[in-house]
Amino acid sequence: MGKRDAGRGSADDARQGQPKPPPTELSSLDFTGGDIPHALAQCAGLVEVQEMDAGVGAVYEEAAVLYANGDTEEAEKVLDAVIDDPAASAGEGLWMMLLDLYRLTGKRQRFESRVLDYATRFERSPPPWEDLSSQRTAGRGDAAPLVNLAGSLSSKASAQFQQIGVIGRKSGAIRIDLARLRAVDDAGCKLFFDLLRQLAADRVKVAVLNCQQLVNMLAGQVSPGQAENREIWLLLLEMLQYTGEQDRFEELAVDYAVTFEESPPSWEPRAQPVQGAAADSGAPCKSADGPRLEGVITGAQADSIRKLAAFAADKQAVEVDCAQLRRIDFVSAGTLFNILATLQAQGKLVVLQNVNAMVGALLRVMGVDQVAQVMLRS
Repeated sequence: MGKRDAGRGSADDARQGQPKPPPTELSSLDFTGGDIPHALAQCAGLVEVQEMDAGVGAVYEEAAVLYANGDTEEAEKVLDAVIDDPAASAGEGLWMMLLDLYRLTGKRQRFESRVLDYATRFERSPPPWEDLSSQRTAGRGDAAPLVNLAGSLSSKASAQFQQIGVIGRKSGAIRIDLARLRAVDDAGCKLFFDLLRQLAADRVKVAVLNCQQLVNMLAGQVSPGQAENREIWLLLLEMLQYTGEQDRFEELAVDYAVTFEESPPSWEPRAQPVQGAAADSGAPCKSADGPRLEGVITGAQADSIRKLAAFAADKQAVEVDCAQLRRIDFVSAGTLFNILATLQAQGKLVVLQNVNAMVGALLRVMGVDQVAQVMLRS
């Protein structure tokens, strides 16, 4: 039996004896290259995605199996072959697997050689380059310093912002939590905006936590066509880059240009992987206190998976940050399935956020997407 067949056998073995749960949503990506027929299950608002084309589906599964086994080179060859084959009609899902594989293995040149073809084929902006190969799992002592902004964001916070800058430059990374922020004015916005720009210029990695409340406060203080509160406009545009809301950013940028008759800032996602923070391009402002799956998880290192059950004991819905999860093997994926199936049977909803496409493919092969929502990262 060859390496690829052995890997697929492991997938089947890992699923032996597991009950078939009701279907739920995986993602909106098309893995077939054509239209997937969707059976919409109205009960509980769930969506069932029917089987993909057998040929492309086999490649999808094979690449996922190889990557789970740690055989990145073979996984890349399999994906390259189907994407370069005009007759295969590889869909966006397979393309995202290959692009994520390049990011996970640090192959920037190969990534950049593919993104133009991706943009041309699917008529949309490709995902940005991010080197995911060097991210490491943070221990308790590795967390970036956490500071809280509380009360009113005004000119009186000048000394506090100076101290935040000192801490950030000294540590090289910082987390700023906005959960306790209650008010904001133009002067305070300028201080915060200038701080973020200075930290970026000093190459300090920044995670802004719980910033949606600030976004809402700022949005209520800007009026298209009224050239006032400029610093609030600028901070709002900055915050939208931390929340990853590009469409909203682009719309506001046009309003800014018309209102102030000057070029707005350019879109550039601000999310950066900061140790100890919920940091990812899709949901960087989530609380850092929630559960996370990180690094490479194998059967001997599945404690973080087992802790999910304890964390969810008194909750009906749990969001798990997977932004720094690079790879998970079959044994661990089987453990994850069993825990999530138990939680689903208890009426609990678990959402795996910001999953890379390679891990997402394995989770689908293992049926994890049928007992939890699996949301792929951008």
